[in-house]
Amino acid sequence: MTTGLPGSRRVRSLAVLGDSVAAGMGDPVPGGRWRGFAPLLADAVEAARFTNLATSGARVAEVRHTQLPDALRVEPDAAIVMIGMNDTMRSDFNAELLWQQLNHVMCSLVAAGAAVVTIRYHDHARVFRLPAPLRRLLNRRIDALNRILTSVAEAHGAAIVDLDRLPGAYHPAAWSVDRLHPSELGHRMLAAAFATGLAEQGLTVPSEVSLTCSGGVPVTRLDHVRWLLIKGVPWVASRTRDLTRYSLASLLRALLRRTPRTEAAGAPAHICPPSDPPRAWPAG
Repeated sequence: MTTGLPGSRRVRSLAVLGDSVAAGMGDPVPGGRWRGFAPLLADAVEAARFTNLATSGARVAEVRHTQLPDALRVEPDAAIVMIGMNDTMRSDFNAELLWQQLNHVMCSLVAAGAAVVTIRYHDHARVFRLPAPLRRLLNRRIDALNRILTSVAEAHGAAIVDLDRLPGAYHPAAWSVDRLHPSELGHRMLAAAFATGLAEQGLTVPSEVSLTCSGGVPVTRLDHVRWLLIKGVPWVASRTRDLTRYSLASLLRALLRRTPRTEAAGAPAHICPPSDPPRAWPAG
């Protein structure tokens, strides 16, 4: 947890961009709403203005074309970018295009004066069991995504929260019933790590991010069973069908010595001069 991390600049406007994790899924509160790390972080930095633009199911293209313009309108001096996992789980995954889109997002936020913190993803197979072929393909995709996130962060001086090295990240208590989204504890751990990243970039974090769970809705064993039957098994089946078709098509192209078709990427729309190298939190 953090306790009054000093910095030279106060956070006036905090923007959060991303997918369902950034939107708070996994941390339910009374009233049928999600909370998540974003409001916990906003409270810690005591932001005068807090805007969470993240949406469930969002991919990098949506952040680039929809969330980014809205984020720039609120003139953030702090921004969290947590995106990319939904792209790794689709058959049209295109690493070159993802680099261009993420580079544009990061460049635009930094050019607008925002201190940015992004992430590197953990090994999902240690949290959520998948069929071996799907696990191998997903691991390759996540490795590629992590290289992209690191490259973009290095180019623009963004900080990085390394989820693979986050203490307690692989403990079952850090994960919600679906094992895809953090639990309340997991979201609190993310908020604390992001707060540290912002503080290391010179922003003031006046308040503590507590790891003591409070205010959330308890999850029961019945909730686990209900999710497994209604959502878990169908989700694995759909992703397996989608990515298995992709794997078979890739194999066929290799046998026929054809070049895989990917979306035309072209030159990056936005390249900023490299800045300071990123830092990875937590260390050790």
